[in-house]
Amino acid sequence: MENLKAKSFELRKDVLDMIYHAKTGHIGGDFSVMEILVTLYYLQMNISPELVNSPERDYFVLSKGHCVESLYAVLADRGFFSKEDLKTYSQFKSKYIGHPHNKVNGIEMNSGSLGHGLSVCVGIALGTRMSGLDNRVYTVLGDGELAEGSVWEGVMAAGHYKLDNLCATVDRNRLQISGSTEEVMMQDNLDDRWSSFGWHVLHAHGNDIDLLNHAYEEAKTIKGKPTVIIADTIKGYGVSFMENNASWHHKVPTADEYTLALNELERRMMINE
Repeated sequence: MENLKAKSFELRKDVLDMIYHAKTGHIGGDFSVMEILVTLYYLQMNISPELVNSPERDYFVLSKGHCVESLYAVLADRGFFSKEDLKTYSQFKSKYIGHPHNKVNGIEMNSGSLGHGLSVCVGIALGTRMSGLDNRVYTVLGDGELAEGSVWEGVMAAGHYKLDNLCATVDRNRLQISGSTEEVMMQDNLDDRWSSFGWHVLHAHGNDIDLLNHAYEEAKTIKGKPTVIIADTIKGYGVSFMENNASWHHKVPTADEYTLALNELERRMMINE
């Protein structure tokens, strides 16, 4: 587990490099969601490069697709493609663009048009259950994304069909591109909202791999209803001047900021090794 904590900061360095050299990317959300992705891909999901086309694999959809840089970093580290490919991020003719798409090995669907990922996962979860498979289906949504009405159509359908093979995670960093989620569209009653549609609601510190892993393990035991994990995270987590700062939703570090951020991430990685 300690190695995975260090890994989360190592992968943030990969994200920092991608965004700095490409001059584009959603670094704040990338850093808030990293431990969620590490927990899923290294501890929870039955998925690997060898299983990428297996009907028995677990499924993952990054509904908040603008944070694809972290997903690319994780997939490359897990061997779905070469880490050298990350150097082509957002370059001309590269398939590693600023939102997920299924030309990239390990990515199930094109996402990033917010509000769609959960509904697609409802369909996958229903289909695998009808096929008699034991797959689990996971998706990660942003808290700002929850203002999309289509999210709640998916929530309603999942509850109706009692999809206990479906687990959603909300990256609850409380910031979106235009500021605080509570100022843009308040979300503080998430427990009541999700549970009213028949979901089991869990909470976890979203930048703590131990606590996240415990929550995902509990989600596997819930029968007769889908589970949502409200993951309380810090936007920009890992770099002090980015943390809880909405301006880093989509921002490219300067040369000096890049060096400062790299040094902070390296220190955090060493502490956790």
